[in-house]
Amino acid sequence: MKITEVQALIVRQPEVSLIGDGTQDSVIIRIDTDAGIYGVAEVDSAPFLVKQAIDMPDSHSAQRGMRNVLLGMDPMETEVIWDALYAGTYYYARGGAGMHAISGIDMALWDIRGKALGVPVYTLLGGARQRRVPAYISILMPATEEEVKRLVDYHMAKGYSGIKFGWGNLGDDGARDLRLIRAARKALGPDKLLMIDIAMNWKEYKPALDACRAYEQEGVYWVEEPFRVERRKDFAKLRQATRLAITAGEELSALDEFEAYLEEGCVDILQPDLSRCGGLTVAKKVMELAKTHQVPIIPHNFKSGLLMSATLQFIAALPQAKYLEYCGQETVLSRSLVQEPVTVTDGCVEIPDRPGLGVELNMDTVNRYRVG
Repeated sequence: MKITEVQALIVRQPEVSLIGDGTQDSVIIRIDTDAGIYGVAEVDSAPFLVKQAIDMPDSHSAQRGMRNVLLGMDPMETEVIWDALYAGTYYYARGGAGMHAISGIDMALWDIRGKALGVPVYTLLGGARQRRVPAYISILMPATEEEVKRLVDYHMAKGYSGIKFGWGNLGDDGARDLRLIRAARKALGPDKLLMIDIAMNWKEYKPALDACRAYEQEGVYWVEEPFRVERRKDFAKLRQATRLAITAGEELSALDEFEAYLEEGCVDILQPDLSRCGGLTVAKKVMELAKTHQVPIIPHNFKSGLLMSATLQFIAALPQAKYLEYCGQETVLSRSLVQEPVTVTDGCVEIPDRPGLGVELNMDTVNRYRVG
């Protein structure tokens, strides 16, 4: 079996706002083969940059277009292809959108492998340790306490294990943040998880520590990405100084970055994003590293059901799967990019057991919203 075509399909809702909502647009990787089997995957990145990395003409041996690298290769050889992509794009894809493009390609290849062998991807990852996973709902932090209560009441009626509020204006005004968090806890009650994603918006360590100590009193489970990810020393220091769990990982895009975070004690929970870390090929290695350091993994997943399908296959293979992050943004793309949306029943999600990633792309949605 050989790769015959590689496409990056950009979909985008009619209007996009400058908020932390990755479901407003997306880029889908589709890889076709001469056996009639194709694989698809979704990338949480800058869509037009990912497409350019795939479609660009070759410049020289370390600056190639990814489509040119892939054509004619055997899609079953995921490790060989990953190394060839990395070598052929070394000048521009050791991080950022270039690595995100590699990640999407890699997931689409795993989709092909599973379909060709007639098994779900979790079988190729070593088998399913769980077929059902509890979910928490993940949404943007609104501006008012009234809206916090409304969102809690609306989403938690579905039985989620908890709720994560993130981005918005979190980190700009500590007093306002605390008011919103108190409103969330009051609406949630004492028994549900409350998580806060600061979106790397804390600039100084001391106010960050003060905020975490205040959040402890409200029963916050974790604080996510308190600082920019380069500040590993501050991550490690904050983790030691608070009872809250400190989490991060979605911005990391190289195996050695994950290794450094684990070895330096930066996080209590690691959150790789499969569409940024290097795909399932790298995520499998991150899983082994985290197991060695006894750090649980709860993957980042804030996109449509297409990325969620890959995330669920990975979660199935984890030694200890605590939760699925279920994106609560209700946009035209978030629920309709796959033919059968991933649903929550009694607060849990069933892991798809069909071959490959277990979902089918909804081409009606793709054709309606495609812009590139």
